[in-house]
Amino acid sequence: MSGQFEATTEINRPIEEVFAYLAAGTNDPEFSPRVQTITKTPEGPTAVGTVFTSTVKDAGMKTGRKFRITEFEPSRRIRWAEISKNTVMAAEGGYDFESTGAGTTRVRIFNVLEGHGIGKLLVGFALSAARKDADAFGRRIKAAVEAS
Repeated sequence: MSGQFEATTEINRPIEEVFAYLAAGTNDPEFSPRVQTITKTPEGPTAVGTVFTSTVKDAGMKTGRKFRITEFEPSRRIRWAEISKNTVMAAEGGYDFESTGAGTTRVRIFNVLEGHGIGKLLVGFALSAARKDADAFGRRIKAAVEAS
């Protein structure tokens, strides 16, 4: 079983600034309380092939995550795929960026979650929690970008 959650938010910053902040990839702990640590390989600008390695805490359990950037179109879109093997993982995810006027940007984030092994039983719960938090997640992204 798999499913998708998404959130859309309007950020009071120009599209180039919003894209740069989210493309950096290491700012996630500022808006995602799940993310405990995150690093990027290789150093330098994010591009297709860049890998982000993080430690996240879900339901009281810490897990290691690795995501590879699969598409990277400046000020338009970023796509990733989880390459770590976890019971519930993000098979695909991304950001879509749209300028909505002078100094404002709409961002859509999504993740497609899928379960493996026992994760097939857990993915429904993970999706439910992610969908319930989606609007708040969008607000946290907005607040973090606008504060940067």
